[in-house]
Amino acid sequence: MGFLYPLFLAAAIALAIPVLIHLFNLRRYKTVQFPHTRFLKNIQLRSQKSSQLRYKWLLAMRLLFLAFLILAFAQPFFADSAKLNSSNRLQAIYIDNSASMSLKKRSQRLVDIAAQAARKQVEQASPGTKFILLTNNKPVSYRPMSADKTLSELSKVDVSAQPKSMSQVLSVLQTISRSETADGVDLYYYSDFAENTVAEAPKESLAENLSLYAIPVKAANTSNVYIDSAYLTSPVLQSEGSNELIVRTKLSGEMPDEEPVMNLIVNGQVKSATTLRFGDDKQQTDTLSFRVNSAAWQNILLIVNDAALRTDDTFRITARSAPNLSVLCINEGSSSPYIQAAFRAYNGFRLNNASINNVPDNWDDYSLVILNGITNISSKLTAGVKTALDKGQTVCIFPGKTNNTEALANGLAEVADIQITGIDTATQSATTLQSGSDLVKEVFEEVPENVQLPAAAWHYELRAGLSANQQSVLSFRDGDPLFAKYTPSQGDLYILSTGIDQQSGDFPASYFFAPFIYRMATQSAGGNVYALMMGDGQPAFIPMKNASERNMLRLIDGNIDAIPPQRMQGLGLNVFVDDVVAQPGFYPLVAENTDTTIIAVNAGRAESELRYADIKTLKNNWKEVDIQVLDIDNIKASKEGSAFGSFPLWKVCVIFALIMLAVETWVLTGGFRKPTAATQ
Repeated sequence: MGFLYPLFLAAAIALAIPVLIHLFNLRRYKTVQFPHTRFLKNIQLRSQKSSQLRYKWLLAMRLLFLAFLILAFAQPFFADSAKLNSSNRLQAIYIDNSASMSLKKRSQRLVDIAAQAARKQVEQASPGTKFILLTNNKPVSYRPMSADKTLSELSKVDVSAQPKSMSQVLSVLQTISRSETADGVDLYYYSDFAENTVAEAPKESLAENLSLYAIPVKAANTSNVYIDSAYLTSPVLQSEGSNELIVRTKLSGEMPDEEPVMNLIVNGQVKSATTLRFGDDKQQTDTLSFRVNSAAWQNILLIVNDAALRTDDTFRITARSAPNLSVLCINEGSSSPYIQAAFRAYNGFRLNNASINNVPDNWDDYSLVILNGITNISSKLTAGVKTALDKGQTVCIFPGKTNNTEALANGLAEVADIQITGIDTATQSATTLQSGSDLVKEVFEEVPENVQLPAAAWHYELRAGLSANQQSVLSFRDGDPLFAKYTPSQGDLYILSTGIDQQSGDFPASYFFAPFIYRMATQSAGGNVYALMMGDGQPAFIPMKNASERNMLRLIDGNIDAIPPQRMQGLGLNVFVDDVVAQPGFYPLVAENTDTTIIAVNAGRAESELRYADIKTLKNNWKEVDIQVLDIDNIKASKEGSAFGSFPLWKVCVIFALIMLAVETWVLTGGFRKPTAATQ
């Protein structure tokens, strides 16, 4: 037997109080005036014996009453040997409150079903058991909590838009376990086991001394219609013309009985609507048009009336017109018709052409500087490029063909550790597209397998040192870059290893040319379109020339006033909004002496495709983890779980104390004495 509050046993000293009272009363004598009659002597003796016996019963009842009352406060409990051996094991409960747990089963959300089952587990646990409660949010406490505190926190669990994998959960739990010096961890994992959360097997160190009790919480078969992605066809929002928004929606499961409708809402006004009809591939792409009347930030909402999973029915975009995006094109020879056509297609850019012999002294107002047809980088031009890169601006070099590469090579060597080792005159097609590049991610969400890559009739063979930080965006079979990014300082330097004239290749006529230069033009000037996804860890770049440790961007929205993590990048800051927001929405970023920037944050789409891991497959993949499956409706009867169902002995003690009090009252009222001749 053990005691939940053993210090209360010290109150047993109070048992001496009724004993002392009884002993004191026995030493007191009372003279009773009574006639001297012999026939009353026997009655007197019998009454004295009854009184002494009555006093003993009163003493016993009072002692037992106090004893049971003290035990009730100490809260005794029985623990078998198995429990005693595992008393130093950490008891942890994880409630998966991800988006997919908002689905319903018998009109009740899965997350609520899981929380109710966990409450029963805590209520029926052995007295004194403490728990660690984990969700997809931050841990409620990094120390084990009492049952009462755990029950209170379980009532607050709600769906979160922040996804978390099983490996992340185990990582947090192992950290807490080490700080508590526990012998091991018993983790009760309430989840629907969405495929994406358990796809990655944990490291062996995370499974050390871990017993995982998987408790599946499943909904009935259902379908889900969701907005997968959306993007503007133009790099900047057009305030004087029509804007086109490409929206891709997907269907998981069977088609709903009623065809879903998608609405486009801009600043609270419905601009367009379309009915979703999915084909065999369960995907649909729509183009929605709309107009705006100002250059201010526009809050764009796409909403689907799907009743299954609500978190992925809304897609948010913030965008503004940016007429101040200026591009400087320095030409050695005539200007390029491809560059002219690309920037004239949208009124959000202002293109300024300059001759290599008349280069402007100040480039600060330009978000992108292009060197077109360059075969000779003079010292003045080299100094201008280096200054622009040091300030965080973006520079792109489209070289011209020359057999005398010394002047071009010397200039590149001054700007960054880049060398020209020769010219390859063989016609080659690029074979590799770097999907991780910032440029490519803005063009493709997922690079098609059969995408046609551009070809070059000739190209310079470029070699870069470590300080240049080369990243090949497009490269040939032999590894030579066709188009590469370099970051020798704060800004980005892009170099095409061939020209953009018709004789050099088809890169300017390819699908990549216009999107690439649009993206380059908006990089250093900051984003004018934001649509972040929670859980991706993707920062929002905010232009801010006066950024410093004392002048940082703050996120202020309603009850939120936080400073998100931010890092200096070129002429601004990379701000990680995802780290300080818990729900999707539109969030303003403000700083002293700067304009307010509105950031759109969307819920992740990882769980939108309703696919779940099979427990048998999970056991095979997670061989390092001791996994046992429990039934959520019958956890108490499961042998694998902790010893649930122990009756609280303090209640028994209270019952016995009340019985002793009742017996004492009965004795005091005379119920113990038998009637005698004197009392009749």
